[in-house]
Amino acid sequence: MAATPSIDMLNSSPMASDVRKIYLCGPIMDAKPAAAKDWRTRAKERLAGRFILLDPLRRNFRDKEIDSANEIVEFDLQDVREADLLLVNYCKASLGTAMEVFYASHDLGKFVIAFSPMSYADCSPWMVRFCTKILPDLEGALNYIERHFN
Repeated sequence: MAATPSIDMLNSSPMASDVRKIYLCGPIMDAKPAAAKDWRTRAKERLAGRFILLDPLRRNFRDKEIDSANEIVEFDLQDVREADLLLVNYCKASLGTAMEVFYASHDLGKFVIAFSPMSYADCSPWMVRFCTKILPDLEGALNYIERHFN
């Protein structure tokens, strides 16, 4: 099992002087379009210029069309591999979101910052285990990123 890097390790790495990449992870297929887009837009507005934001909505795939599923997954996994950390909207259970979080944390040792309206008692133990930090809202998660990764 890959160890999750500490904030100090990330800040002292050779990449510390480079612009970090953040993958915007959260429900898309099982969310209303506005719900999938709005939080990502707010995160991009707030973090623009200091981070590179990898938004899966930038691709114009339509779920469930013939032969698009493999492309959707592979492009998303490529973004996860390229990212230095993940910002996760854990507003509800989402299979794709959970798989991206597990891959990033368990396999790649990435720092995963989630925000969720749910209490820890209502969160999946898997999400609690594989998210490095879970905060109650987007604002708190953005503050955390700005405080620890700028």
